[in-house]
Amino acid sequence: MPPPSALPSQPLPFLLHFMRRHAALFVPMALCETLHTLCAILGPYALAGLLRAAPLGTDTPALHRAALGFAVLAVAEIGLGRAAGALQLRLAPVQRQSALRALYAWLQGHSQRFLSSNFAGALAHRVGETALSVNQIMSAILFDLWPVVLTLTVSTALLLRTHPGLGAALGCWSVAFLTVSWWLAKSSQSFTLRAAATRAETTGVLVDSVSHLSSAQLFAQQSHERAVLGQALARELGAIRASNRYTERIRWSQAIAFALLKLGTLGYALHLWHTAQIGLPDVVLVLTLGMLILNEARNLGRRFLELFEYIGNLNNGLRTLLVPHDIVDAPDAQDWAVPAGALSFRAVGFAYQPGRPVFHNLNVEIAGGQRVGLVGFSGSGKSTFINLLLRQYDITDGAILIDGHDIRSFRQDHLHRQVGLIPQDPSLFHRSLGDNIRYGQLHASDAQVRAAAQRAHADGFIQHLREGYAALVGERGVKLSGGQRQRVAIARALLKDAPVLVLDEATSSLDSITERAIQETLNQGMRGKTVIVIAHRLSTVAHLDRLLVFDAGQIVQDGSHAELIAQAGLYQRLWRMQADGFLGDVAAAMD
Repeated sequence: MPPPSALPSQPLPFLLHFMRRHAALFVPMALCETLHTLCAILGPYALAGLLRAAPLGTDTPALHRAALGFAVLAVAEIGLGRAAGALQLRLAPVQRQSALRALYAWLQGHSQRFLSSNFAGALAHRVGETALSVNQIMSAILFDLWPVVLTLTVSTALLLRTHPGLGAALGCWSVAFLTVSWWLAKSSQSFTLRAAATRAETTGVLVDSVSHLSSAQLFAQQSHERAVLGQALARELGAIRASNRYTERIRWSQAIAFALLKLGTLGYALHLWHTAQIGLPDVVLVLTLGMLILNEARNLGRRFLELFEYIGNLNNGLRTLLVPHDIVDAPDAQDWAVPAGALSFRAVGFAYQPGRPVFHNLNVEIAGGQRVGLVGFSGSGKSTFINLLLRQYDITDGAILIDGHDIRSFRQDHLHRQVGLIPQDPSLFHRSLGDNIRYGQLHASDAQVRAAAQRAHADGFIQHLREGYAALVGERGVKLSGGQRQRVAIARALLKDAPVLVLDEATSSLDSITERAIQETLNQGMRGKTVIVIAHRLSTVAHLDRLLVFDAGQIVQDGSHAELIAQAGLYQRLWRMQADGFLGDVAAAMD
């Protein structure tokens, strides 16, 4: 899969990007709407011609031409309007989905640092709202703003031809009115940005709370969660009300200006007629075009407000989503072969936060096919070691190599295909059990999926389900027990069959009998692979080839279980402290 292409991070270039992408539909739609608007504008002009020709007789060539022209314009207006509407109905969903796909692809490229700093629900909301804003803005421009601008321009030109004084007055007023309306609408963008941000925040809070409803019930904290949501809703309501108040003030000023000029135009047109400066057909034309200009100017003023609200939503999404990726493939990244899976950490330095290093000058070599356990207190650096190997974060100093190749020279997709991971808390998709296991190898057959499940001792409980491998597991696998989820994750990793296998407390949720059986399966699956095992229960790693003992970001001991247990050091202390195979409390251990 190619890396996601860079997207413009400013609203106008972003819109133009998708207009060009769908030009085959957008261009004819714009042409139909332009012609439809011109037909609507020329209707009053044709009507005035009909009124001029009518006194000459009911059967004259001039009357026939005027009647035919009016009829053609009326039919064309309807036909072109519906053609533009049909093209919009076809373009809108395609365009929205195109933007959504592009935004989601870019979101996928963000690092763990970015994802852990944002609500998942808020990010999903912004992807959807930003994609929808593309449709809303394009629709507002093409079907609201552009027809109004065209109507104002052509109507003013026709009115100038009929009566230059009135045409010039209305034209100048329209320009002044729209200039002020544009400035006021643009100044409201800060309010719409704030409203969009609080809506996304509320969605994030709601999704987070819904995801943990069972915890709220078990801790009897439903009222607290309602209060948390209430606070988010209050912030959203305050931002929306501030935006609405500003918008309403703008609309009042526009309405007053419109009413005054409408009355003035009507009075002036009647005055011109009474003083015989224009005839009745011209009165019809002047009033029709004059009211059309005034109404369209008022409508355009309103559309400016809506447009800037849509732009605010779009801008908010682009600011959040289209920040540069923290971790990117090098221009010359390769799909390096990993025949042995040898790992090398050379003078590695890393810090989650500046000035607070986790690793400093960390050096370790792990031979291909070696089985290595990582032990130590929580926070000692074991999980960070794995995160850096998987390139969830980029190191600040040194290099990490697999079979002699710096992991930064791998394409990230290819790097992740070389490492199978069985996490302590596996995350499953709300899909079928078969689909979740097959995630390790999408093209695996049903027989291969079932074989992996049997090796992970998951086939037994799956067969007892009514739908079997087609049973849905629920969001994040909530329909399964912790042990069942872990067995599905083990089956998924076994099916992936990567040269490097990482187990992060992979059997911690299993009963002792099942754990023993799966441990035997894993031992078979480890053959020929480089294996990294994180465990707090030392009995699960004592049989491995080698143990690395972490303390405060340093490897303080390195050797087999027999070698380390014979040495006075941290590993010996940890082994003696264990009760029922688990590490004791860190604070107690340090006493």
